[in-house]
Amino acid sequence: MSVQQEAPDSEALEVWIDQDLCTGDGICAQYAPEVFELDIDGLAYVKDADDELLQGVGATTPVPLPLLADVVDSAKECPGACIHVRRVSDRVEVFGPEAD
Repeated sequence: MSVQQEAPDSEALEVWIDQDLCTGDGICAQYAPEVFELDIDGLAYVKDADDELLQGVGATTPVPLPLLADVVDSAKECPGACIHVRRVSDRVEVFGPEAD
């Protein structure tokens, strides 16, 4: 099933990282550096539209549609299984360790 079938264009998505599970591998920052970045503590965080790290627990950032495939690949390849992509409307995880 393609990403487009699971997450239609009209559905706003957001992503967050569980730093308690982050291994600091950096795969996410390699796939989508516009969305993810490793901080000085060696853990990955999401970034806002102004390129600022969001370090609050459970901080989310919107997933830009052009980067959806890269963000999904990050979630799938993450060795810590700590990247969560969910619908904004109902907060249901569509990609990541808690997705159906």
